[in-house]
Formats: sequence, C-alpha cells, structure tokens
Amino acid sequence: MNAIHYERPYAAMLASRLSEPRRFIQVIAGARQVGKTTLVMQVVKKLGAPSVYVSADGLTLSDIPWLTAQWERARLRASDAQSKSVILVLDEVQKISGWSETVKRLWDEDTRLEIPVKVVLLGSAPLLMQQGLTESMAGRFEVLHLPHWSYTEMREAFGFSLDDYIIFGGYPGAASLIRDPLRWRRYIQDSLIETTISRDVLLMQRVDKPALLRRLFELGCRYSGQILSYTKMLGQLQDAGNTVTLAHYLDLLSRAGMLTGLQKYAEQEVHQRASSPKLQVLNTALMTASMDLSPDELREDRELWGRLVESAIGAHLANGAFEHGFSLYYWRENNREVDFILKSGKSFVAIEVKSGRMPDRFSGLKMFAEFFRPSRIIIVGENGIPFDDFLEKPVSYWLRQ
Repeated sequence: MNAIHYERPYAAMLASRLSEPRRFIQVIAGARQVGKTTLVMQVVKKLGAPSVYVSADGLTLSDIPWLTAQWERARLRASDAQSKSVILVLDEVQKISGWSETVKRLWDEDTRLEIPVKVVLLGSAPLLMQQGLTESMAGRFEVLHLPHWSYTEMREAFGFSLDDYIIFGGYPGAASLIRDPLRWRRYIQDSLIETTISRDVLLMQRVDKPALLRRLFELGCRYSGQILSYTKMLGQLQDAGNTVTLAHYLDLLSRAGMLTGLQKYAEQEVHQRASSPKLQVLNTALMTASMDLSPDELREDRELWGRLVESAIGAHLANGAFEHGFSLYYWRENNREVDFILKSGKSFVAIEVKSGRMPDRFSGLKMFAEFFRPSRIIIVGENGIPFDDFLEKPVSYWLRQ
C-alpha cells in the first residue's frame, strides 16, 4: 500500500473542524515528513471545497507581500464560489518573518467583512510556530499535532513487520527504500536529519554553536535510552560550552521532533528540573541511519537490538504523550530504575521494558511502587505484554483505570 492512499485517523478530525462554520484557524504541526501536507490535501479533496495551496518552503520571496497576495487569491476564489467557503492552505508559514501579525490582520478583516475563507497553517517542527501563535493570535486558532507514524500505521500502510518498524522507524517517505538499506540511510541522513537541523532549527532559532548542536544530536542517537548528565555529555562532546547551552540545544531538537531528554519523576518539580536527562529519540530511524550495519547485523547484536527495542517503545510513548498532553518521565534511585513513568493528572503508570539485552541496571518497579503507589505497573517484553501488542495500543490506553 502507498501512503498517498492511506488516511491517518487525524484526517477525520480535521475534516470535522473544516466542515464547521468558520471559527478558528487550523494549525497542523508536526515533525518534518510525517505527512502533514498529504493529510491536509486528502481532507480538502474529500470535502470537495475550493482551495488554494501555497508553500513558503525554499522560496526567497516568501515575505509579507507574498503572503498577502496568496490570501487575496483565496478571497478572489471565495467571491467566485457563490458563498462557498474557500480553504487557504499555507505550508511552512513559519519561514515568513512576521507571519503571525499578518495572518491575524487578514483573518480579522475576513471576520469583519464575513469573507468565507477558512485557513489551515502547516509547520514542519511541532513547536517552532508557538511563539507567533501565542503572541499574536490568541483565541483565533486550534492546533492538531501530528506525531511520527506508529507501528500500526506503518504496518497497515506499508506492510511493516515489528522488526521493520524497530529498524526503519516511522517515516512514510522512506518506507519504499527499506529493501535497499544504503539508499534508505542516505535518504534519512540527507532529506530528514540534515534538512531538519539546517532548515528547521538553525534558520529558525539562534544557535551560537551549530557544530555542538549537531554533535549533541549524534550523541543522543548513540545513547538513546540511557541517562546521561549534562556534565558527562560535555565531556563526551569535548566542547567548552556550558550545561545551560546544552539543555537549550536539547530542547530545540525536541521541538524539531528528533530527540528529547526525559526528566526524572519526582513529587517536587524542582527536583525534576535538576535531574540528568534520559536521552530518547522520537523515531528509531534516527538511530539506525547512522549505523553502518545491515538489518541482520542489528538483530544479531543482542545489546544493540535491546537498545533499539527500548527506544522504539520510548519513542511510541514520547510521541503519544506529546500528542495527548501527557507527561513522560523515567525514575532512578541509586542503582534501581524504572524505564518510563506515564502521567496524566493524578493517574500515572510505571512501565518496565524487558528487551532481553544484557542487564546493566536493576529493576526498580518494587521500590517505585512502595514509594509512589502508581495506578498501574506494566512490564513490556519478556514475561509481560508482547512488544507488538504494546505498540498497537494508543498511549492513552495504558492510563485507563
């Protein structure tokens, strides 16, 4: 099956919103190449509404006059559409300096004059648009977050096996290349990793040490699933930077949908912020693309395979937590550790992953349960829930009472 013909469940939600009377600007946010544009165009086609699609990505003239001109195109179509709403889709809108003030002004003009233009904004990185939205457009928008593709979606759209998903992750654009691992790795490295860092991070945020940010990403991929203090990271990176800079760069990579640092679970927030992060890729393709190993060689290395499995589980939880507004932590006390703590409100679940790799830590489930009394305790893998069964369920499922 081809992703062009596969419809993600988020399409129904967007279609429902665009079928309503003109109320909010729809913001579709997600990491690069999770299918934002494809999903929006599928919905527009299904609704049968007149539309205008434009992208600011890669254009040197994508400034405010350009944005205003595209909006006027949609207004002209609306005047010719006999009172039907026209859907204006603005892709990569965050690349335009000052975009939010212009969108606010034009949206308010249409509201006052009752011009039936509905607006969809798309952005490559989940949170790089946040500043413009919150500063200029409060009360005028709602966000639909698109996470990385899940195991179930990759299986249904491309026939992925569990091993395929662990090795090649959840990038639909690369799915057709997995039978040629060298070509697949080059695609991930050039079209996803380098493009995201250079165009979605370095061009959108102030980064004084871009080389340090790149090395931090590489380090995070190499140590995904492991707890590493910022001081140890600086030692590994051999850079004269400081821990504040490193924490900021890790936050930028997290906003770009690449790599995040989980905080330690603690009852007091101050202790969470002071903890060493547990590094976690948000898509296992980012790990394996940098490894010059065949799929068979990855499976044969028990230690490495175990880390890939744990990272796949962690990526599934991290993406689901962000999508639904949950919190995801780890817990460690001395040499006792719990892999993941999933929390929503007063409900929280302790999750231990048994991947079969050589043990380098002791399970802390019993100690954690005595200290904190979680709502549920879940073991994934050996003598627990099978990996594929766990990945097939939405993250919200595990927080049900």
